[in-house]
Amino acid sequence: MTYQEYLDGKPVIITAALTGGVQGKETVPNLPETPSEIAEAAAGAEAAGASILHLHARQENGERSFDAARFEEIDGAIRDATDDVIIQHSTGGSGAADAVRAQPLETEPAPEMASLDMGPMNRFKHLTSENTRGLVDRLHERMLERGIKPELEVFNTGHLNESLRIWNDLADPPYVNLIFGGGTTTIPHPRNLMSMLHDLPDDAEFNVIGFGPHQLPLTTMSMLLGGHVRVGLEDNAYYRAGEPAKSNAQLVERAARIAEELGRPVANTAEAREILQLG
Repeated sequence: MTYQEYLDGKPVIITAALTGGVQGKETVPNLPETPSEIAEAAAGAEAAGASILHLHARQENGERSFDAARFEEIDGAIRDATDDVIIQHSTGGSGAADAVRAQPLETEPAPEMASLDMGPMNRFKHLTSENTRGLVDRLHERMLERGIKPELEVFNTGHLNESLRIWNDLADPPYVNLIFGGGTTTIPHPRNLMSMLHDLPDDAEFNVIGFGPHQLPLTTMSMLLGGHVRVGLEDNAYYRAGEPAKSNAQLVERAARIAEELGRPVANTAEAREILQLG
C-alpha cells in the first residue's frame, strides 16, 4: 500500500458496486435490482475488469432485502452469468435490526467476502446506522466462523480507530475501505486521503470509494498510491457532470483504462484472491 507498489506495477483490484441499498430506478433508471438484472450487470462488470462484486439484494418491489434466500438467488444467477468473480455481500448501510443485518452471512455457499461497517453513520435525511461495537463484533465473529473475509468500511477517522480495536483478530492482510462523501463519511479531498493513509498500518491493503463527482479523482489517487478502487452505480450515477452513466460496466471500463495508462495492470480474479489471501 505504498507509492513504491505503484512504481512496481502492483495489480489493482477493481470492485464493482452494482446496486446499493438506497436509491432505486426512480433515481437511476438503469440500476440493476432483480436477480437477472444484477447477473447481467455482473457479467458486464467482469468483462470490463472487475474481480469483486459488492452486492445488495432487493425485494421484488425494489426495497432492500437482507434475506439469505434472496442473496442465494442473486449469487446463483451471477455464478451462471460470469466466469469467476469474488462475491462480497453487504451487511451495512442500514438501520435494520442486528439479527436482520447478519442474514447475508448465512447463504449456502458463504460469500468469500462481506462488508463490515466499523461505526455509526448518518446518510441522507432519515438513514442512520448505529453499528454498535456489539454488532460489529457479532458480525465479525460470524465471518470468522464461516471463513468470510471482512472488508472494513471506514467512513471516517473514528472508524479507523475502531478498526485498530479488532486489528489483531483479522486475517492477513486486513482489507480497509476508505470512504469519502457526505454525511458522516470523510470530507472528500486529496489531503484527507493522504492523512488516512498516514495512519493506516503498514500491513493493510486499502480500497477507496469516492461518492458522486469524487469517484474519479480519489480512485485515481488510490491507484497512484498502491491502493485498490471501487466504482459502480451504487456510488456514482454519473459518468461525468451532466451525463448519466450508462452502466456499471462503463464505470469499470474507465477505471481499468486509467489503471493501465498509469502502469498498474488490472488484477484478474485469481490475482485478487492472491493479494487478499482468500481461500
